[in-house]
Amino acid sequence: HESSGLKSSEKRENILKLLETDDGSEFCKELKRRKKVLTLNVPYRLQAPFMDAMKGKHAWDVRPALLAERINQQQRLMYYFSHISGLDTVVEITPPWYEYLTANQEILRGWIQFNMIAYLQRRNPNVPGIINKLQPPQERNLNKVKKFWTAVSQVTEIKDIYAGETMGEKGMSIDHFVPWSYVAHDEFWNLSPTTRSANSSKSNSLPDWEYYFPRFCDVHIQAYDAIWEYGGVREVFEKCRKEHINSDEAWMKLYSPELSRESFTRNLAEILQPVWLSAHNLGFKEWRYNESDTELL
Repeated sequence: HESSGLKSSEKRENILKLLETDDGSEFCKELKRRKKVLTLNVPYRLQAPFMDAMKGKHAWDVRPALLAERINQQQRLMYYFSHISGLDTVVEITPPWYEYLTANQEILRGWIQFNMIAYLQRRNPNVPGIINKLQPPQERNLNKVKKFWTAVSQVTEIKDIYAGETMGEKGMSIDHFVPWSYVAHDEFWNLSPTTRSANSSKSNSLPDWEYYFPRFCDVHIQAYDAIWEYGGVREVFEKCRKEHINSDEAWMKLYSPELSRESFTRNLAEILQPVWLSAHNLGFKEWRYNESDTELL
């Protein structure tokens, strides 16, 4: 972010546009250097399983042009090199392989994705939702959550935990306390109503735990009380929970009847704080809301 200006939630087309840029800046020079590292091995090693053994201890450690020449002497490969020139290298796919790749592309794509997920998960054991991060949904439907918080606001006054504004259906936005870009889910215990401006200001930051968790907990306790006091609110909640409470632990700890305030607070902290700490340890910045701008601690 510091060198490229890209947001952690940047759109795919903007990332690709930046990768194609070569304006002579220090960032683009570094980007070009890293591209060249990829071209050093990736186009050659990809076909290693289909090749006859490359003889010699340093068979791969030769000039790219010589290596490509040796590879072009192999038989039954997927593709051969028709032009060697660093990032402008050109390959030609052989007709039988072209037909195979075209006919089986869905199977191959699934195989590649499965192995990519396994690879990333092994190297990022503390990061949840790897699969959702590789292919995030284009739209997330939080309509049932919003309807629930609207129903709660009609029977008791609830306030946005960041700006302190009284919430109603108009202008309400649903916030992920621990950012969606980390948790990759829409579980109810991580959501609260907020204003659009506060939600936009917070973006992918972590709310200051000591400052905001008590407020977050208060608004969820208000919702809990409304569920058991008002039949209409409970009816809306039942529709919401079918999609947004998928953890048996959360269901038992937070939505069993007759929980005391102390029990609810302790149980919510036990579920939410480890997730918050894990995101914090991976570099998500702490944040407090400032009406004029975002304030990072």
